[in-house]
Amino acid sequence: MPYMKNGKRDYAREDAWDKKHKNRGKDRAERNKARYEMVKEGVISKHSSKQIDHIKPLSKGGSNDRSNLRAIAAHKNESYRRNRDGSMK
Repeated sequence: MPYMKNGKRDYAREDAWDKKHKNRGKDRAERNKARYEMVKEGVISKHSSKQIDHIKPLSKGGSNDRSNLRAIAAHKNESYRRNRDGSMK
């Protein structure tokens, strides 16, 4: 869990991070809506382990349009290509 010290959460630090990243709640709602739409279309089942991937991420200006969504395995969606210094490509 982020911002934990000795098994206790640092709520003040989490709140500061949330204030800095104001779109966090909105982006999460968009991701949940995208999954709901894919289930409704029958692309994946409700309890599928697959995840909905935004081809162009919301954080980089992507949208929730159907043309920007795809269903992929979780291990592929949770790993990113990286540069030699560890930063994302």
